[in-house]
Parts: sequence; structure tokens; C-alpha cells
Amino acid sequence: MSKEYITVRGAEEHNLKDLDVTIPREEFTVVTGLSGSGKSSLAFETIYAEGQRRYIESLSAYARNFLGQMDKPQVETVEGLSPAISIDQKNAANNPRSTVGTVTELHDYLRLLYARVGTPHCPDCGREVGEQSAQNMVERILELPEGTKAKLAAPVVRDQKGAFEDLFDELVSEGYARVEVDGEEHDLTLEKPDLDENFDHTIDVIVDRVKVSVEDRPRIIDSVETALEEAEGVLKVILPDASEEVAADLGEEARQTGALGDKTNDDDRFVVEFSKDLACTHCGIDVPEIETRSFSFNSPHGACPECEGLGETKEVDEDLVIQDASKPLKHVFEPWSYNRSYYQTRLDSVAAHFDIPLSTPFEEIDADIQQAFLYGTNDEVVFKRQTKNGTRRKQKRFEGVIPNLERRYLETDSDSTREHIEDYMSVTECPACDGTRLKPASRAVLVDDTSITEINAMSIGDALAHFESMEADLTEREKVIAEEILKEIRSRLSFMCEVGLEYLTLDREASTLSGGESQRIRLATQIGSGLVGVLYVLDEPSIGLHQRDNDRLLDTLAELRDLGNTLLVVEHDEETMRRADQVVDMGPGPGKRGGEVVVNGSVEELKACEDSVTGDYLSGRRQIPVPDERRDPDGALTIRGARQHNLGDVDVDIPLGNFTAITGVSGSGKSTLMHEVLYKGLARKMNNNTSVIPGDHDALKGLEEIETVRLIDQSPIGRTPRSNPATYTNVFDYIRELFASTKLAKQRGYEKGRFSFNVKGGRCEECGGQGTVKIEMNFLSDVYVPCEECDGARYNDATLDVTYKGKTIADVLDMEVEEAYDFFESSSQIRRRLQLLKDVGLGYMTLGQPSTTLSGGEAQRIKLAEELGKKDSGETLYLLDEPTTGLHSEDERKLIDVLHRLTDNGNTIVVIEHELDLVKNADHVIDLGPEGGENGGEIVATGTPEEIARLEDSHTGRYLRDLLPKVDLEGPRGERVEPVTAPMDDD
Repeated sequence: MSKEYITVRGAEEHNLKDLDVTIPREEFTVVTGLSGSGKSSLAFETIYAEGQRRYIESLSAYARNFLGQMDKPQVETVEGLSPAISIDQKNAANNPRSTVGTVTELHDYLRLLYARVGTPHCPDCGREVGEQSAQNMVERILELPEGTKAKLAAPVVRDQKGAFEDLFDELVSEGYARVEVDGEEHDLTLEKPDLDENFDHTIDVIVDRVKVSVEDRPRIIDSVETALEEAEGVLKVILPDASEEVAADLGEEARQTGALGDKTNDDDRFVVEFSKDLACTHCGIDVPEIETRSFSFNSPHGACPECEGLGETKEVDEDLVIQDASKPLKHVFEPWSYNRSYYQTRLDSVAAHFDIPLSTPFEEIDADIQQAFLYGTNDEVVFKRQTKNGTRRKQKRFEGVIPNLERRYLETDSDSTREHIEDYMSVTECPACDGTRLKPASRAVLVDDTSITEINAMSIGDALAHFESMEADLTEREKVIAEEILKEIRSRLSFMCEVGLEYLTLDREASTLSGGESQRIRLATQIGSGLVGVLYVLDEPSIGLHQRDNDRLLDTLAELRDLGNTLLVVEHDEETMRRADQVVDMGPGPGKRGGEVVVNGSVEELKACEDSVTGDYLSGRRQIPVPDERRDPDGALTIRGARQHNLGDVDVDIPLGNFTAITGVSGSGKSTLMHEVLYKGLARKMNNNTSVIPGDHDALKGLEEIETVRLIDQSPIGRTPRSNPATYTNVFDYIRELFASTKLAKQRGYEKGRFSFNVKGGRCEECGGQGTVKIEMNFLSDVYVPCEECDGARYNDATLDVTYKGKTIADVLDMEVEEAYDFFESSSQIRRRLQLLKDVGLGYMTLGQPSTTLSGGEAQRIKLAEELGKKDSGETLYLLDEPTTGLHSEDERKLIDVLHRLTDNGNTIVVIEHELDLVKNADHVIDLGPEGGENGGEIVATGTPEEIARLEDSHTGRYLRDLLPKVDLEGPRGERVEPVTAPMDDD
């Protein structure tokens, strides 16, 4: 086979069936197919894994000791491989110190820029500070017009109280005759100034009075050095009768060269100061030397000392301490409820001091007295304490509930006490650095009159515009220094914009990014690297992207290919397939019925193949239908005044008993609206969950129409291999009961717990019920081998003696959902739960598949199946975040059917989604935008999908129009609507 192809022979990883396939090099190839058909097994576990393994094997044993090594995939041969890079959906970082700027390395270039061309300013007064050598100062003075009179002075006292008699005596003994005190000159040989020691004074020692000339250069040099030595590195130049022109020229140039202090233009006086060190001579503040680490919030040299570079602090929250102000004073302070007997005596004394009965509701107490209870009293309170010898009285200030909690949190050694107090603390922006993470001195360094924290707060799009216009404002020297740095910054920002991330701010925490955003950040980094001849393997890069942004992403992928790279993209998006050079369709079914190549060719060949489910949807032979009619709402859940993040004080109605889709371009505010405002607000009010802090909003109304709220997101269903679909959905409980009811189990006295691999008794103790044992391989990667004791079955021999219909409990865990459904035909409880997994498109999944190997979309659908298995009251609000993630169109159709079924039962469904086939099935659409970031956060329109499609200014509507054949452009259009509920009061 020609080396123009990557050739895979005999691939048997996971469900691949001795697969042979060729992938063209330097082209854009999409691997698609039903969920579980073997796409990732081919692209990641076989091709990428082999490429990575070979690269690491080429390194020395010493290097491999640090890098580790990927396991060799089950494949006969892979030929034509290039160096491989995987760009998957894993979060960019979970460290709270990681930001968009740090993970893209943009912050490293910003630190370098500010360290090399930044101008330090005083963090207190904002004046420019700088450092100069004595030689620089002399040259500056000699630039004055010939004959200019100047006093060279040493500022020895600045704004200090005192009479300073001893200082004047010392100056006279050192030979100094004249000083300026508060701007007035005195001759110390005639009399000492009589100063009021209760006032601040400034004293400058006149070291020399000169007329500026080149001939006097040696004298000026000596005097400057003497003044610098006397005033610890600071020189003051006083021009007693400089012209306005001379004063103006010197003032401007002084600022450019680092002169410090005030320029004072009385009628005949001009003063300018110079410093050898970075210090503000006006405030007397030393400024540390500027280094790259000065701008790192991960270094003690740059991090805010208050929050240690995190940008946020934990503080006791008044709203958590007082959760119900209608409660009487005796019971209103929630944190003190666990030790009421001790703290009750404190409250008794303070209440008696203010002459307030303990039965008084807290909300009826005067505001100043409320503050005294919360934050302490200014005057002393008489505290009474009963002892064996009678009542003891002690007078002292009352500390206050909140200061008491904060002090105890810092002082206690008890973990339980600390955890108790943390329940009443909330994370707030650090007051010392305003959330910027850096020290004041670092924040005061400016480039083009802009601090590094201001740059970090910009969106990527705004930052790009800022740096594109920066060079014009730099000096020639700064341009030379900054040229390469600015080039790197601009290119990285440009690539981020190209992949649709211009709305992200550089200081946004990396842990808050979605999987799709994290993947596109890595993609932008790879484009910026300019590598050629690389194999890039991507995992559904379109996830989380609006169709408008998806077009830009595809342009970026084409650019990466045109550089001379090979792209292998696992994807379900139809537009991505249409833009690809070649499509590999896996199937024909999921799980054990997959693992084969159905089509390997162009998109047209795929569309023409009637054996391909993917081809059926691409060609239109199969479609996800549009509902015949939309449901009418049964009322509304109303959000008033949502202002969290970029939301612009919006009012939103969510119709009850309907299927609602929240749409909009990336960064438009969808997740903020649903997660931060709606879900957290409901969790706080309906479940009394005080640990949840909702996003900023005025009110939530209509809660009485909802019985419960359930958030079904893409977080893992478990963080250990012991968790799996069978245990999460509780179907394993019924399976274990079934095995415990068999004849042999009853004879041996085995109960349900015997068949759990998580407890002692029935599990294999050699591997602890995990089925595998880790073998450490020193400089090679760790190897996981089947346990020799149980041969990977997880259970001991005695447990495996028990069978049901000829299958052991270990055999059942290895079954796919489809197979298990047929196997347990006599158990309605088991079949009902397995049917739910089939309904959400997970029939291919094995019951015992470790949760750590599940994708975010699979985890979300397992949660959905588990929810479907609960008793349905018909008044539940389900919140889902992009449930179509990782779904083929056929599986998406199954999911939509499930959502319709839930809605038909009287529940309310709210879904964040970009996939238009799901959006067109919604009864109601809330479209946010019009753009992302600062240009988003508004309600573009609300209405049915048809009404949204008629709007020209809705990005969603324009793309939705092609999928709704019944749309009449002259019909009713979506619009911003007023809340449909009754008028609300201010609470």
C-alpha cells in the first residue's frame, strides 16, 4: 500500500472485528457511525495510541521513566503513521489557578511584555515611578538650557511630624548650610527653623546651587552623588526661576525618563525628583523590581497575599447566618444552633442590654441593633454566667456572631467545627485585589496606559483589537523589544477567534470551560504551532457550538489540513461530514453488532449506501420528524431581573408542561441562565439548600406549580471503576436478588450482598473485586492484567458456582443492555429498567462498563434513564445540558422520543441545545444573544420554532428555517414577551 495512506490491519481493540481500513494522509477524514459502533476504538484506542506509543518508544529509557508509555493496542499492523496529537474533550484544567490565559500560554507572553516594556506606577497615588543611575540624572540636568539655575537637594524628611532639632544639628556638623523646609529656604548657620512638632514637615538639604553648564559637569556629578547618598537614592532638582518653556520641557521629559514626584508650577519655581530605586518619592513606597514572576499569580512574587493568587476568599455570609429573619431572636442564628446552651447566655445578655425580648422576630428589630448582634457592640455588655458559687458578671464588648465564626474558623483545630462553619461561608471576590489575583505593585505596571489585569479582564476579541493598535503608542525602543512578543500574542488571540472563542475572557477559570471549549482552545494552540506532517485526532470538536460558529471551526480544520497535516475527526455533525474529504462509517450497529467499516469513501458514496444508517439520514431517506402541533403551556415559571455574568437584567418565562429549548451562540448566557440562576435559585428555595448561592436575580415565581427539580448534566456518574451503569440505575440490586433466590444460593445461605463485588464475602479478595491487578513497570507504563485468582471475573469461585439460566453474575455484568433485556425476559422489574437504557440509545453498553470510561453524553443519558425509572408525579422540572452530545441522528431520535414522553406525562423539560433536530421538536424556544460574551446576555426572541425561524436577526432562526418546511415568512414572529404570570410583589 502506498505511503500516501495510513493503513490499519487486523484491529481488534474493544469491539473492532479484525478490521482493515485505509486513511488518506494530508486529508480531512471523519469517522462516524452509531453510538458504540467502534469510532473511538479505531481513531483513539488504535491509530492514535499506536502513534503515541511508537514516539515514546523512540526515546531513551531514562526519558520514558518520566513520560510513561501507552499500552500497545490490539492491532496487527499500522503503517504510514505520523507523529500523533490527540485533541479530546477533557477539561483544560481542574486547578482553580488555571485560566484561559495560562492554559493557552498567553499569560506567559503578557508577563514577558509587561516585565520588559511596562512602566511602573505607584499603587497608591498612581504616579509613574522609575529608576535611574547617577549618570542618567546628570545627563538629564545637563540637557537644561545653558545657565539655568538649579538647586540639587536631598529630601531627608518627607511629611513627618516633629521639630527635628537634632537633625539640623547633625546637618550643620556635616557641613550643610542651607535647607528647604516646607518649600521655604533657611540658612542653618544663622538660625535653626522653629517647627511645630504636631504638624507634618518636609525637609530638603541643599547640597549645591549650580548654573547648568558643561564645564561644571564634574561638580554636578559630585553633588548628585552626594545627594543620592544623603537621601538614600533620591535626588530633588529645584529650579527657582525656570521659564514656563523650560519647566514644561523638563516636566515632560522627566516623566518619560522616570522622574518622580510632583511638578509644582508656582510663579518662579519648578521641582522634579529622581530615584535610583523603584520607589514613589511622593508616597515613600518602595516598588519591587519588575520581573516576569511579578505578574504570575502562581508565584509569591506576584500573587495577592490576601487570597494567595486565587482571586476569591471564603467569608461568613450574612444571608446564610440569618436564613429566616422571621424567626425569633432566640432561634434566628443558625450557626449557633448546635451549641445553643452556651451561646444562649450570650444572646440573653446582649438582648437584655438592648432591652429586647428574645421572642422578638429578628426582622422587627432596628437595623443598628441587628448589626450589633451580627458584627458586635461598640460599648460593653454585662454578661452573666451561673457557677457553683452563684451568678458571675463580667463586662466586655460583644464580639458579634459573624466575627466569632470567622475567628473560630481560623483558630480551631477541629475538622468538624471547621466544616460546620464552612456551611455558613460563601466564596466571594477577594476585596484586596478585586479578584485580579495580583499584588498592588504588579497591577500598577502599565503598557500603553493599560494594566495586565485590565488585559486579563478583556474578552479575547477585545484583547486582539487592543494589541493590534498598541504598537503605534510605543516608543522606538519599546517597539524593538516588544515586536516578537506582540507578534506571538496577536497570533494566538487570532487563532482563538478563528475557532469561535472570542467571547471568553482571559481570566476565566479553565475549570468552568465546557469540553468543547477546552478542545477548541487546544485546537487553536495547535494551529498556532504551525506544525506540518502531524496526525491530529479530534473527538467531536463541534460539541457546544452553534451552527454559526461551527462554520468557522470547519474553516479552521481545513486550514490545519492545508498546512500539510492529516485530520482524523470522530464526529456526528452532518455539516462536518459534508466538508470532509473522506468519511469512514462504522457499524452496522452498536456494541457487538458494530466494529466493522460500512462505508469508506466520499460523502456521496455514503449517502448512496442503503446499508448505512448514517447515509440514510444524510440522504434524507430517514428524518427526525417535526411534531404535528405544539403543546399549550399550563402556566409559567418566571425569572425576573437575571444579571449574573453577562445576563443583561433579563426577564424570562419558562412555560410549564412544555418542552423548552434554550438556544444561542456560544457564550450568549445559556448556561448562566439555566445553571446559575434557575437551578441554583430553585435548589435554594425549594430544597432549602443553603450551601447553594444562586446567580444574581430579582425573583423566581411559579414555584408552587413544580413538585421537584432535577438537573441532568454531563458530570460523571462515578469517579471509580466500581461504579457502572448497572449499579447507578439500581438494576444490579434486582439482578443480585434474582441470583440470591436461586436454589443453590438458598442452600448455601447466600443473600443479596454475596453477589456484590464491593464488599467482602463474595468478591475476589486478590483484586478487591476490580477484576484487574496493576503491575508497575518502572520506566514503562503500568500494566493492568486480569487477576490470576478470578481471571478477571471479580468474584470468588464459590460465588461463581451460582448460576441463573446457565450464566454467572460475572457473565451478566459482561452482557450488553440489549442482550440482558432478552436474557431477563421473566423479570419485569429488570426489563423495565433495561428498557429505559435502550430508550435513551444505550442498548450497546455493557452493564458492568466502568463509569470512568463513559463519555459525558453517555453519563447524561444514564442519569436520564435513572430518572425515568423513578415514580413520575407529572410535576417535575427536568433541566438538561446538551443531551445530544455524542449522539448519532438515530440515537438522537430515540432521545427526543423520551423527552416527548416525559413532557406528555405533565412534566416540564428545559434543554440547552445547539442541535437543530432537537430544537425543532421543542414547543418553545428561548433564543439568547445576539452574540457571545459582552455582546450577549439578552433575549433575542421567544416563541415556537416556527416563530423563531421567521426572525432575520436570530442566528438560530436562520439555520432553523431550512428544517421547518411549514415556515411562512409572513406569519407570526418570535418576540420578547412580558411575563404571563400575575403581577409580582417586590419580594
